[in-house]
Amino acid sequence: MRELRIRVLAGVFVVAGILSWAGARLWNSIGTLPSVPLAAPVVLALIAVVLLSTALSLRARFRAQRERRPGAKGVDPLMAARAVVFGQASALVAALVAGMYGGTGVFLLELLDIPARRDQAIYAGFSVLAGIGVIVAAILLERVCKLPEDDDQDHPGAEPVA
Repeated sequence: MRELRIRVLAGVFVVAGILSWAGARLWNSIGTLPSVPLAAPVVLALIAVVLLSTALSLRARFRAQRERRPGAKGVDPLMAARAVVFGQASALVAALVAGMYGGTGVFLLELLDIPARRDQAIYAGFSVLAGIGVIVAAILLERVCKLPEDDDQDHPGAEPVA
């Protein structure tokens, strides 16, 4: 499994933001721009909380295993892999959604004198922040579940790999 790349996530965010900004300008010139739902930042924040709590739980369980505490519960490798895949997928979707709401929010900055559009810009801003929270929690989860590097080839007594 490959690690998340910040450049890829940033690229998805920027491309989605530019396309969303252009789409919002076009849509607003043709008709009325759809509103940013209040649920958008709430759902993203909930996903971030789930990812963060999973990362903290796994970190505590790994630490208990390393320290050989009595009664320490092991971590199923398949469960850890599923958590990482969920985190990576969530980070990619969050980058896309945050970029989309970011572009819409930038467009809405021109319309802050209208109270309804001001609220939409605030919801879009909170959506971007919650999306960044999802990305940070996913990266933390990935780091927690990362396997230690295999240093057997660096040791003098290690057998060569054919």
